[in-house]
Amino acid sequence: MKFRLWLGLGLLAFVSSTAMAVEHLKMSTTTSTDNSGLLAVLNPAFEKQHSAQVDVIAVGTGKALKIGSNGDVDIVFVHAPEAELKYVQAGDFVDRTAVMHNDYVIVGPASDPANIAQAENAAGVFIRIANAQVEFVSRGDDSGTHKKEKALWDNAGIKPSGSWYIAAGQGMGAVLKIADEKGAYALADRGTQIAYADKMNLTVLFEGDEVMFNPYHIMAVNPAKHDHVNYELAKKYIDFVSGPEGQKIIRDFRIQGQQLFHPDAVRD
Repeated sequence: MKFRLWLGLGLLAFVSSTAMAVEHLKMSTTTSTDNSGLLAVLNPAFEKQHSAQVDVIAVGTGKALKIGSNGDVDIVFVHAPEAELKYVQAGDFVDRTAVMHNDYVIVGPASDPANIAQAENAAGVFIRIANAQVEFVSRGDDSGTHKKEKALWDNAGIKPSGSWYIAAGQGMGAVLKIADEKGAYALADRGTQIAYADKMNLTVLFEGDEVMFNPYHIMAVNPAKHDHVNYELAKKYIDFVSGPEGQKIIRDFRIQGQQLFHPDAVRD
């Protein structure tokens, strides 16, 4: 009887330890990959294949990069090329790989009070908004989208200020909700815009300028700087998202028939 009890307890301990043996991959990423719903499809496929769990911290790109450089995650998935390269050159990240792209769009109320739909380019859009002093909601959070927005204001020769310019300090989904409530303009990545299209009245009023291209890269935290990171699992994730299965998931991910991201990794 005691033998059976010990055997049962031993089996229970073995099953429990096996169940707890799942590896964890910590990822910091931008809110656009999370808000769009892509990671909810992409990560489970990786987790199943590698018996792992991906723990996601979705914040602005600036914060995601900082978290990675501190060694608080294993991998970083963001969309701010210039900022990324600075960290790579500093030795914080390795194995930087192109994964996908989409573009930025400018949304606003259908009434279009600043008449931005008639602008010839992105600079013209921002000049019209500033001249009309119609409310514009900025991410204001040092995210990749915020960095792009600041570059677009600079290209237009404008330093936005005043009550019409609202720095939300929040993620993309929250900014779209605020802009929708106020009937304001906002810059959004197309993925999140499509994901939220049926939840708001804002419409895409300007798109297509080549300066609004939006590439995403993934990088492993450098194990030479932070030897506690799970570099092996991070490398497996990079290979997965840039490989045939991950790229197919990205290519096929759609909402209401619309493709949110376009795969960029070139693999056989």
